Amino acid sequence: MSQHVKIFDTTLRDGEQALPASLTVKEKLQIALALEKLGVDIIEAGFPVSSPGDFESVKTIAKEVKNSIVCGLSRALPKDIDACGEALRIAERFRIHTFIATSDIHVGTKLKKSQDEVVEMAVAAVKHARQYTDDVEFSCEDAGRTHIDYLCRMVESAIKAGATTVNIPDTVGYTTPTEFGSIIQQLFNRVPNIDQATISVHCHNDLGLAVANSLAAVEQGARQVECTVNGIGERAGNSSLEEIAMILQTRNERYGLTTSINSQEIHRTSKLVSQLCNMPVQANKAIVGANAFAHSSGIHQDGVLKGQNTYEIMTPESVGLNKNQLNLTSRSGRHVIKHRLTELGYAESDYDLEEVYASFLRLADKKGQVFDYDLEALLFFNQQKHEEAYYELDYIQATSGRDIIPSATVTLVIGGKPVTHSAIGNGPVDAAYNAIMQIINENEIDIIDFKLDSKGEGADALAQVSIIAKYKERRFHGIGLATDIVESGVKALIFVLNNMHLADQIDEQKQHIVSGE
Repeated sequence: MSQHVKIFDTTLRDGEQALPASLTVKEKLQIALALEKLGVDIIEAGFPVSSPGDFESVKTIAKEVKNSIVCGLSRALPKDIDACGEALRIAERFRIHTFIATSDIHVGTKLKKSQDEVVEMAVAAVKHARQYTDDVEFSCEDAGRTHIDYLCRMVESAIKAGATTVNIPDTVGYTTPTEFGSIIQQLFNRVPNIDQATISVHCHNDLGLAVANSLAAVEQGARQVECTVNGIGERAGNSSLEEIAMILQTRNERYGLTTSINSQEIHRTSKLVSQLCNMPVQANKAIVGANAFAHSSGIHQDGVLKGQNTYEIMTPESVGLNKNQLNLTSRSGRHVIKHRLTELGYAESDYDLEEVYASFLRLADKKGQVFDYDLEALLFFNQQKHEEAYYELDYIQATSGRDIIPSATVTLVIGGKPVTHSAIGNGPVDAAYNAIMQIINENEIDIIDFKLDSKGEGADALAQVSIIAKYKERRFHGIGLATDIVESGVKALIFVLNNMHLADQIDEQKQHIVSGE
């Protein structure tokens, strides 16, 4: 049996579908390229038949990703499989992942079919997918609650039909490690052709056991684990990629198994996913939380100073976290910035040095000192800029105080033309937002979430504003970064407005296509 465990990342599919606002094609591509650099074996890029946007995202990722296998999800339906085949055909290597429910509660209540009919659908789906690629994965949805006799029959039938990977999901996070490990063990003992496929597992965290269940399955012979960065996903989330990877690396003497994950990319990828998905990582999260390598107890601090391994079973550097925070000033040159970004794990191809340096100088003039976390924040937000933004911030001035009615004046450049408006509000941010809404003459936008976070330390830290706006029954996520909270909030709204404008353009193009114009 192989000693290599494949890492199948579903951040862009299972993880993304649980977000309060959908990611843009550009954001999904950013994450996919980061996953490729992380060393993920298979990237599940989306569910192509679910929407034109998802189809376009999968197609774009399939075109750009070269080292990882790009995968699309489909129900056991011909139209779903055809959508996957069409979206993925441009990829150098791709996989079609088709699924159908197998538990009694799903088969009888949701599908309203007999077990025989479900087996026939599964076999037909696998055979149809094999017309597009030899790399076909089949999933038995809700396998954790499926009778073992029927599960064995389904797995054997799927492999016989041509599935090269068979996934056993604990879809609702119901099983315990002993139970789940026993399911995998019985499949290996009872399915005669099981050696012809890779057995995969996809565990959810409803009872906090996703990682434990995945490891129990690996111990019984599963050689693919489906997971997400930061453990994001439906309900309580999925098995955490960083935890699976670091357990197998840190406890190699126990498991004797390898993955292709470049662990030094973990921290950076975690931050990128957290930022783009607007899902903060809890401080005590294993591996990537802010406190994962922090020591508060005097006894612990004394022990770490005498020997790092007294209270740390892995080093911060092993997951790409640089402990040293180098402060930079406006006197620092481009070569220093480039050197620092290289030490932080960024390749020259990851950024435009002139653009980052210009942003660095503006920030250094405001703050005096710039730290590693500032550099990474600047790099992230420079990557988020639209290449041809329809809305751009030109000027903002806001006034507020104890006995002053908050007001703001904003100038936006719209399609190359500056427009200025002033307004009042409940606070300076609200006033600025009111001014912008009057500029664009739009009353359908509803700001349903507004979060303020500090990026850095001290009173001069960068302010990050994350908002979610509802527009035409869709949700859009925007992020803004500045030393001034009002400016940061305005940038977040402009980020949203540009995404809305792009969405409107896509809708108009679709209407022209439908009408034959």
